[in-house]
Amino acid sequence: MRIAIFGKSYSPEHKEYLKILFDRLNNYNTELCIYKPYFELLPSDLTVDQNMRLFTNHKELSCKMLISIGGDGTILDTVPFVRGSGIPILGINLGRLGFLSSISKNEISTSIESIMKNDYTVEKRALLKLQQPQNIFGDLNFALNDITLYRNNTTSLITIHVYVDGKFLNSYWGDGLIVSTPTGSTAYSLSVGGPIITPGSQNFLIAPIASHNLTVRPIVIQDSSEIRIKIEGREEKYLMTMDSRQSSINKDQELIITRNDFEVSLIQMNNQNFFSTIRDKLLWGFDNRN
Repeated sequence: MRIAIFGKSYSPEHKEYLKILFDRLNNYNTELCIYKPYFELLPSDLTVDQNMRLFTNHKELSCKMLISIGGDGTILDTVPFVRGSGIPILGINLGRLGFLSSISKNEISTSIESIMKNDYTVEKRALLKLQQPQNIFGDLNFALNDITLYRNNTTSLITIHVYVDGKFLNSYWGDGLIVSTPTGSTAYSLSVGGPIITPGSQNFLIAPIASHNLTVRPIVIQDSSEIRIKIEGREEKYLMTMDSRQSSINKDQELIITRNDFEVSLIQMNNQNFFSTIRDKLLWGFDNRN
């Protein structure tokens, strides 16, 4: 079995957990394919299979699954490598909260054992697609979490006019707007008061950032909808992000957002589910009064 390893940063406290990971994978005679910039960060005394391969782009990635080492941001950065290949992603959380990277440091050994026994499930996650403008992110015009518009280096409000399937929804006055997938509902959208949406609910979420109108609230729509966005304001350029990628956008550029053509697969251990994850991460049911 060929397994890819992806990471962005290395810290000495990661070493003991990486040693467990590589030892367990070596015990099962897996063929490793490691992201080259990440491999170059690893200490020389960390034992890695000598028959491993290195990859630097999505064309060089060929494996049964990809293990993301880090936090949720690291998983977001794996999506441009996996794209529509169907390669499932397993997230090992060496970061902080970690809604997507559900495997904790202390679960590495048992999780790899479960993987080798095919004792896991694969969840399909929808992505957003930026249909227009086409020249901002090129062929990386998809997002697992969200597409967000912000005001850019100014204290003046941004006005964002939103249309859903050709029908006028609202004009949002504030600091910006988030268009989120169900996966992204536990990310930036959550911090601005958006609801938590279960992964397979086939919805998109539109949430304003610091709305100037206090009666405006996030709204959930069908993910089969086409979202058109027009920007109005004093500045000529505004900031747009797609997950971890960002770019400036001219205010005269209309945005068209739809559901992406392909989905991303995330590996979930059978002893975990979405509800147990949010209970654990958000400390639901935990009484800290004592």
